[in-house]
Amino acid sequence: MRRKTATPPAPLPQRHGVDPVRLKLPGEGAWPTLRAYLAHRLPAVDPARIDAMLRGGEIHGPDGPVAPDAAFVPGVHLWFYRDLPEEVPVPFAVDVLHRDEHLVIADKPHFLATTPRGRHVTQTALSRLRHDLGLPALSPAHRLDRLTAGLAMFVVRPTERAAYQNLFRDRLVRKEYRALAPYAPGLELPRTVRSRIVKERGVIAAQEVAGPPNSESLIELAGHADGIGRYRLSPSTGRTHQLRLHMSGLGIPILGDPVYPVLLAEPAPDDFSRPLQLLAAVLEFTDPVTGEQRRFESRRRLSAEPPASRPAG
Repeated sequence: MRRKTATPPAPLPQRHGVDPVRLKLPGEGAWPTLRAYLAHRLPAVDPARIDAMLRGGEIHGPDGPVAPDAAFVPGVHLWFYRDLPEEVPVPFAVDVLHRDEHLVIADKPHFLATTPRGRHVTQTALSRLRHDLGLPALSPAHRLDRLTAGLAMFVVRPTERAAYQNLFRDRLVRKEYRALAPYAPGLELPRTVRSRIVKERGVIAAQEVAGPPNSESLIELAGHADGIGRYRLSPSTGRTHQLRLHMSGLGIPILGDPVYPVLLAEPAPDDFSRPLQLLAAVLEFTDPVTGEQRRFESRRRLSAEPPASRPAG
């Protein structure tokens, strides 16, 4: 049985809270030079850009920058910074509600992604928190949709990340959301919605399909005014867009949703005028490291909420 070799530490620090790319060369290959392998491995990168990175000492091995004519060496690790996409700054702060030696609980604004993904890299809660708090090893315990505001949990110590992630995997976190949607007097609530949700990679909208349910949400009406209902949503599973799909399926799509029930034209990157009226309001769990009972509540309010509303019932 082959023993797994430890990955050497990155010789480059984070930039804007984002780790450098790590690339491990394959164990065998016929490339005469490192440059030839990189052109093969990174077809989307202009070869002239690869040459410029090599000349500028931007690609590092364990012992420092690699030379432009360096030979291909099987199994070697390389690090470099990827060219970051141009991002429109999200003009809202990430509020830190709690910080200790184990956890950071952030109150995320609408429009800010939780972690780097696709075209959102530096404009993410993780990148900002790593930079602002001086915690380069900070990692997410779960992910909150970019358009959803509210509570997001991050883990300070890499050795404890799995313990906190497993809370979400094993459904040991009680999550409560608040949402604003049309008030439907004839809709019988509370009710538990169960369905099978599938999400294809590269497709914006998830779908409910026939088959055994893999998602479950408790939907409750908390109050209403001026035709707008205040809803309390308690998901026991965490499928992509689950609450948005379940609310839309009941005929009460969440206000400001650009995907459900109809996919609308994507707003301009700098248009922050119509946030999704969905807030991750409560996280409650038994801490797997300290054994403490933990409960956190968001301090944010949904912008479309009427000033006063009648209680349900």
